[in-house]
Amino acid sequence: MQKEFDALIKLGTWSLVSFPTHKHAIGCKWVFRVKENVDGSLNRYKARLVAKGFHQQPGVDYTKTFSVVVKPITIRILLTLAAKYQWPLEQLDVNNAFLNGLLNEEVYMVQPVGFHNGDKNVVCKLYKALYGLKQAPRQWFKKLKCTIIQLGFHISRCDNSLFILITSTYKLFVLVYVDDIIVSGSSKSQVHNIIDKLSHNFALKRLGLLDYFLGIEVTHLPDGSLFLSQAKHVSDLLQMANMLSAKPSTTPMGTSCKLTKSGSNSFEDPSLYRSIVGALQYATITRPDLTFSVNKVCQFMSQPRIQHWSAVKRILRYLQGFTSFGLHIRPATSSIPLSVMACCDADWAADPDDRKSISGACVFIGPTIVTWWSKKQQTVSRSSTEA
Repeated sequence: MQKEFDALIKLGTWSLVSFPTHKHAIGCKWVFRVKENVDGSLNRYKARLVAKGFHQQPGVDYTKTFSVVVKPITIRILLTLAAKYQWPLEQLDVNNAFLNGLLNEEVYMVQPVGFHNGDKNVVCKLYKALYGLKQAPRQWFKKLKCTIIQLGFHISRCDNSLFILITSTYKLFVLVYVDDIIVSGSSKSQVHNIIDKLSHNFALKRLGLLDYFLGIEVTHLPDGSLFLSQAKHVSDLLQMANMLSAKPSTTPMGTSCKLTKSGSNSFEDPSLYRSIVGALQYATITRPDLTFSVNKVCQFMSQPRIQHWSAVKRILRYLQGFTSFGLHIRPATSSIPLSVMACCDADWAADPDDRKSISGACVFIGPTIVTWWSKKQQTVSRSSTEA
């Protein structure tokens, strides 16, 4: 807590002022977290001061908000290119990232617990985008975007989290997810040069070769290929569902399984169902084999029934037997240009409730699958078709 407080003071996050009578002060709290390594061992203890953003009033304490989220396909395509051309993959972490964003609004916050100066009429006038504020992600990304663009990059039209710099001699890519950054490109010296320039503007932590990003474990194999897995996420999921010792299943769903909206009693704990299924959705980032079955159980999150929970447990038992499965990104032959191949298929009116068809598709770049999906087809009205 003392380390976090000292960092906030050093960065000029706020100043102590007398509480204005025409304003209101939002609250704050300390959030504690145990940071773990990939293998689950202790990394460090972390304390963070977070503003209670739910106390903020729209139009007074904030105006526009958003949080940029990188697309999983962007990560997989960048790693596919890095594997083919043997590009370096450097990982960075920004210390107190949100505090780099400047506030445009006049926001006041009560003094943090444990660091009060004793005067009840004194509050903190915020100048930086403290964690918890509704506009904090927007202000941080705005500052980071401006800095990267000044270095010559432009934003990808397909993903706002990807910054690209292409010259006649090298290509560079910067991938951003809040305060986690991946830098790669055709020139190792230019990659390090960009990292040095970023470190002049932000307090960076250089994590070296990419090995753990957004809960995805990245293993660099001797042949130059990459293996992506979420073994820790899957283990945590099985522990949350109390199924670490369950009997493994060889498939995630039976071929004769037909899930419907009715037919059995309601499941007693809908919130558990939703949390487990939501975690299963995240596991599909590196597991194409789960996509169809997870898509099926996602369709009943509003009113889950016992048969739906049984299908979820079948998926969990499948994961229990194949925890270490993942996505193998193989380098394509260097002498052959990368090819793009897509495959798709659909059943015919297989949904027993609305008789809609289920579509499935996957896209390969070279020998590596980079995106996949399974979803119910939408009904197209006659008027829109004619238009």
